[in-house]
Amino acid sequence: MSAKSLMVQGTASHVGKSILVAALCRILAQDGYRVAPFKAQNMALNSFVTPEGGEIGRAQAVQAQAARVVPSVLMNPILLKPTNDTDAQVIVLGRPAGTFSAVAYGVEQIPALRRVVREAYERLAAEYEVVLIEGAGSPAEVNLRDRDLVNMTVADMADAPVLLVGDIDKGGVFAALVGTLELLEPAERDRVAGFVINKFRGDLTLLAPGLDFVEARTGKRVFGVVPFCRDIRLPEEDALPEHFTPGTARQSGRGLRIGVIALPHLSNFTDFDPLAAEPDMELSYVRDPREIAVLDCLILPGSKSTTEDLTFLRDRGLADAIKRAAANGKMVVGICGGYQMLGTSVADPDHVESESDQVEGLGLLQIITRFRRDKVTHQVRARCQWTGDEVTGYEIHHGLSFPVDGAETAFEIFERSGQAVRIQDGARDGSGRVWGSNIHGLFENASFRHRFLQELWETRGGSHLVSTRPDWNLEPEYDRLADLVRAHLDMPAIYRLLEGKR
Repeated sequence: MSAKSLMVQGTASHVGKSILVAALCRILAQDGYRVAPFKAQNMALNSFVTPEGGEIGRAQAVQAQAARVVPSVLMNPILLKPTNDTDAQVIVLGRPAGTFSAVAYGVEQIPALRRVVREAYERLAAEYEVVLIEGAGSPAEVNLRDRDLVNMTVADMADAPVLLVGDIDKGGVFAALVGTLELLEPAERDRVAGFVINKFRGDLTLLAPGLDFVEARTGKRVFGVVPFCRDIRLPEEDALPEHFTPGTARQSGRGLRIGVIALPHLSNFTDFDPLAAEPDMELSYVRDPREIAVLDCLILPGSKSTTEDLTFLRDRGLADAIKRAAANGKMVVGICGGYQMLGTSVADPDHVESESDQVEGLGLLQIITRFRRDKVTHQVRARCQWTGDEVTGYEIHHGLSFPVDGAETAFEIFERSGQAVRIQDGARDGSGRVWGSNIHGLFENASFRHRFLQELWETRGGSHLVSTRPDWNLEPEYDRLADLVRAHLDMPAIYRLLEGKR
């Protein structure tokens, strides 16, 4: 039996499609349905590794968690990870298929990928009762219509009614909704069941004339107006949250100050969400070397282009500022690409990520890194070598790092993708204040996070007793999101759509 389906498209990127799909996933799961998310093609550097060791967009992992099901590569069969303004690494069913320019991708890959999308959807539809489909960007990108893999092509394939979402917070929502419909083909327009207006703040009675207008003008109904909400914190899909705008580090007498370098190719920034949620903490993203002086800890995050981001650090004066921070006894941490940057050199002889054969690292850790074509993607369990804490996380990297001159390793991985292993990971300098690891998600582990923050307080010269959140549990956030959306969306009408009754 094939699943029922509903698709959420938007008038533009960042209108709230991903979060609305996550909310609907949780609502349907609460109501007893076995539901799965699906996004045929996602473009994001913020990714996740599934239990089978495949790489998908973080948003689909979040949606799966909201649906209370295990994330799968079928939920995001194609992931594009930009390496620069024109090229992207293409991940197909969780595995790298190569790096292509936008033009070459459209000519060489899309015909075959349409079959991949269809087969992935059909396998999901055979396993679940409901598939909630997310579009990308806008379906009205007329220049991309012939190469569409993710919007109306998928709606037709799944025979799914479409909810069109508009963001009222940025203004122009009625023009966006009406204009999007006008640019669709007649058959595509017929597939749109109606609208959802997202991120509203104010008096709803003042919006009523606009709702009446758009319904009369288009013949489509408004299924709901969802309020703007700042206090529900879920992982972002592919852009830094507004409250983490680069350039916010500041001197303060309160709390620890942790800065994350806002690299041009920053990836997996959700690694630091658990830190940002802690009390007595100020987390900021920095691009100005002058901001580093006020920090207690500096983190170099993951990167999709390690060598290019190293060049960025040097050109901006950040490399020297990072070295000064380490020399002054500040904690400096590197995760994945950031860990590789802390070493003495990064070699890429096969040009996996760049045109440089080798670049010099920051020299703060005695490791060398070599990039290989094969990509390491695993969920892992490991043990911290200096605290003894057991941690869980995941690996996503082409670069393999090797200690030199007897460098101390930071973690021992004892399980990869469910298999017992003994693999040394990461490195730590003699002072213990500079360390790095390939493992994403370290700070989601409460015990390790507690010890890390306690070490920071001690390094700062205080004896503050850290009181961390007991765990990084998003379940209450999903339920709060579901309550909010359920209260402002016409759910009986949504269920009628799922039953094919428009």
